[in-house]
Amino acid sequence: MGEARFQAWMGEHLGVLHRIARAFAAGADQHDLLQELMLAVWRAAPSFRGDAAPSTFIFRVAHNRAMTWRRSEARRRHRHTEYERLRVEEGAETDPLLARLYAAIRKLEALDRSLLILSLEGQSYSEIAAIHGLSETNVGARLTRARKKLTQLMENDDGL
Repeated sequence: MGEARFQAWMGEHLGVLHRIARAFAAGADQHDLLQELMLAVWRAAPSFRGDAAPSTFIFRVAHNRAMTWRRSEARRRHRHTEYERLRVEEGAETDPLLARLYAAIRKLEALDRSLLILSLEGQSYSEIAAIHGLSETNVGARLTRARKKLTQLMENDDGL
């Protein structure tokens, strides 16, 4: 893959990668995950055949990598739990509601988190289905449950 195409892709989709990283990682891990997402796109780019839009390809690669990262991150989670609690208590986020929202999103299952972020990015059910290899009906049902769970988490939140 040419460097120019990769730079063009990053210029257009870097914000999305930031939001994916923020949804799947907390604290200092967000930057590390962002770098891993960019590297995954770079490595996968030669396999891009043009069958789908570049955005669909990038979303698929990034979300798959984020979900894999999240599983491996669970092994490291116990080391970061106290740090994250202190960071949130100290008000490291500039918008407390946004901090609570992302904290609640991080509590969802990885696939539901991915579907929710793609939906918030404006992807259609058919695009989300293509990214994750699901049916549109399954995407709709999972999103409905994920939104309900997110609402419950936000309502039950003790002010994270």
